[in-house]
Amino acid sequence: MDALTFTFKQDGNIPLYHQLYEFIKMEIQMGRISHNEKLPSKRKLSAHLNISQNTIQTAYSQLIEEGYIISIEKSGFYVSKIENIVKLEDIKEINPNDYKSPEYDVKYDFSYDGIDAESFPFSIWGRLTKEVINEYDKEMLKIENSQGNIWLRRSIVKYLYHSRGVNCDPNQIIISAGIEFLVQILIQMLDKNNVYGIENPGYERLNLLFKSNQAHFNGIKIDNKGMILEEIIKSKSNIICVTPSHQFPSGGIMPINRRMQLINWADERPDRYIIEDDYDSEFKYSGKPIPALQGLDRNGKVIYMGAFSKSLAPSIRVSYMVLPKQLMNNYSEKLAYLICPVPSFEQNVLHRFIRDGYFERHLNKMRNLYKKKRETLVEEINKMNCNVEVIGADAGLHLLLKINNGMAERELVSSALKQGVRVNGISKFYFEENCVDNAAIILLGYATMTKVEIIEAVRLLQIAWI
Repeated sequence: MDALTFTFKQDGNIPLYHQLYEFIKMEIQMGRISHNEKLPSKRKLSAHLNISQNTIQTAYSQLIEEGYIISIEKSGFYVSKIENIVKLEDIKEINPNDYKSPEYDVKYDFSYDGIDAESFPFSIWGRLTKEVINEYDKEMLKIENSQGNIWLRRSIVKYLYHSRGVNCDPNQIIISAGIEFLVQILIQMLDKNNVYGIENPGYERLNLLFKSNQAHFNGIKIDNKGMILEEIIKSKSNIICVTPSHQFPSGGIMPINRRMQLINWADERPDRYIIEDDYDSEFKYSGKPIPALQGLDRNGKVIYMGAFSKSLAPSIRVSYMVLPKQLMNNYSEKLAYLICPVPSFEQNVLHRFIRDGYFERHLNKMRNLYKKKRETLVEEINKMNCNVEVIGADAGLHLLLKINNGMAERELVSSALKQGVRVNGISKFYFEENCVDNAAIILLGYATMTKVEIIEAVRLLQIAWI
């Protein structure tokens, strides 16, 4: 190694030994110091660089620990033989522009993900966080029960009973980090020969989830009342996944007669179950909230799932599942070894947020805010004075537009993007192409946008489509 090429940087934040270590490692990685080449002795390098031998020994020791060099007694230090050594000169520097869409600048995004970030209760959440840190101290570092924090589970039980009519006790609840994790738990826990039925169209990640877990599943047609019983029977599925309180993406609400049809179907055989995803049931803007399907269940046939991603924030990865008591026995026998993936610290903060009434007040505030946003969006759409039909119940955080202007769905999406507005076509939510509705239908989410942005975005859509 040519020590003359190395000079120290006068930076008090980076120790001399670390600078020397990084320099030698880089030379080895880039191939400028080859395999079996001898490094200068500590004495020689110390004299050349005018630094202590202890500094050089520390740098060499770090290189030995990482396997870059070896020490041979009474001989010296040599470069190790490293298979498939990474040569940093061959790694192309990442250009951020390579990952930007080269087509259009998106000004407004009618995303169906996300919430109104400006309305998150940062000050309250921050204060509760400090309280939990101060009071729990070492307790919050312990591993939680596999089902999650008992206090949070108790808070969820009370909330679900009063707001959704769900009947359960804390021992039936499993807390996890997202609906996807909960579905994976079910797949592992239940018989591998089960056939799952999923709404078509429906939540696009479900089919990917079942595919990746090699589970059998079928897409089942829906109408404006939800999943169709005849289609369920035809599919020969024995476990169905539904969103009865606000079907995604159609926005329909399942009426009581259809709900009872599904309950009766599940009651006919012991291996039949209904997975109820209540993803955004908190937001209904007219009439009384629709009780959960689980509240109608008398024989332990409904597996209820919910999350705080819509009601609080997607980054708060807390979801929960209410298992029928007979399935809790399966969980205890097969999966009790699982560790709850949500940190104890976050669970305690959320428990206090619910217990102290902040969650209820936050939901009331957000209902009013989202209702006004929806009203603004519908009002602006009606001003377009064209053949556009708004589809979906007065609920949730998105709606559908059926547009009869002669343009296909793909044309509607691309022409909107040219005006700087991103929208989604409904066809992306179908799992089987032969079931795709031929009508041009666009999904508009409005939670992340301000009222002013909604008004301006619709004006641009009118330019794009009319």
